[in-house]
Amino acid sequence: MSVREVRVAWPGQRPGPVPEEPHWSDVAHWMRPGTLQLQGLPPLSLYIHLPWCLKKCPYCDFNSHEWRDPAGTAMPEQAYLAALRADLEASLPLIWGRAVHSVFIGGGTPSLFSPESIDRLLGDVRALLRLDADAEITLEANPGTFEKDRFHAFRQAGVTRLSIGVQSFNDSHLKALGRVHDRAQAIAAVEEAAKAFDTFNLDLMYALPGQSLADCEADVSTALDLAPPHISIYHLTLEPNTYFAKYPPALPADDDAYAMLDLITERTAKVGLNRYEVSAYARVRHHSRHNTNYWKFGDYLGIGAGAHSKLSFAHRVVRQVRIRDPRLYLERAAQDPVASVSEVSRADLPFEYMLNALRLVDGFALQDFADRTGLPFSAVQGAIEKGCAQGLLRADGGQIAPTIRGMDFLSDLQALFLPD
Repeated sequence: MSVREVRVAWPGQRPGPVPEEPHWSDVAHWMRPGTLQLQGLPPLSLYIHLPWCLKKCPYCDFNSHEWRDPAGTAMPEQAYLAALRADLEASLPLIWGRAVHSVFIGGGTPSLFSPESIDRLLGDVRALLRLDADAEITLEANPGTFEKDRFHAFRQAGVTRLSIGVQSFNDSHLKALGRVHDRAQAIAAVEEAAKAFDTFNLDLMYALPGQSLADCEADVSTALDLAPPHISIYHLTLEPNTYFAKYPPALPADDDAYAMLDLITERTAKVGLNRYEVSAYARVRHHSRHNTNYWKFGDYLGIGAGAHSKLSFAHRVVRQVRIRDPRLYLERAAQDPVASVSEVSRADLPFEYMLNALRLVDGFALQDFADRTGLPFSAVQGAIEKGCAQGLLRADGGQIAPTIRGMDFLSDLQALFLPD
């Protein structure tokens, strides 16, 4: 971010270097006057990326790497923790004085890190940030046997919420997805999480290779029998740059996938898990605070290899992306871990906001749109009116929310807010 360029000189002038690009953490640069007028700053969350897995899944497009390289070298756990602290320290000027209300430790498979390492990591977070006393602290975990045995220790380290990547309870589907656990380990992990944590999430996927409606119902029934307070259920998609994108498996037809989603929504509602986001179902007081902050266009600082940030200032909204390669990140975390930084343009803000807020069943308040973007209602009025006319949106006073049809055709609805 500090590359110098040669300035082209007018006739009679001597060429010279242009001023250096401002450092990504130069808060004075981001606080300078601009076109937006944010009346206040949104809630702030912290995302921490731990990029290692036992094995890369064929559908995964996250920044994840096998924990042993071809030479057999294991992940550099302690060096990475030091890099995370250095990254966080370098980022502090951007968030001076702001409280953090949630922390999400994602990956990769963070539960590969020892409980002692998670304790050290959270100790560094508490030492450097104003962490709310009741902050939600989520750790992603896999259902592997040795990871399950660590659940109580993670709780003692300060984790308040676990998110378990089950994906399916069907052994043949787990094998097709490249998962390293089986049905029995998945059930044991959820049962152990229920003992160790007051709240936790269970991740499932549907529309899997070879999955029938009866198979989906069996997965949902098994999950609900375990009584999780929160379930995230995602449609399997073939993401670019994944093994499945290169060698696509045969997936259920769209009509079958819609039938699976209808079944999921019906069965979860019957046991008190209400759909509050397009892929999330929860009991009262068990919504994910961290993810809800994303969907409400809140701010988040992301640290770790490949982590993304979205930070608001008085006159602009800024996005950052950390260096993806873990080895290069380790080398540069203390000085320059950011690979790219950009302002969200005024023209792009409505779409960026709606890409998140319209995932929520209850939608958003127009006042919240103004507060989070610094834009007037007129910036989205035409698109909202079009969405209502097409039956994709409903407007109730100052509250705008997707209809059932809007949830089913969410991409079409969000596209109404793309800049001309």
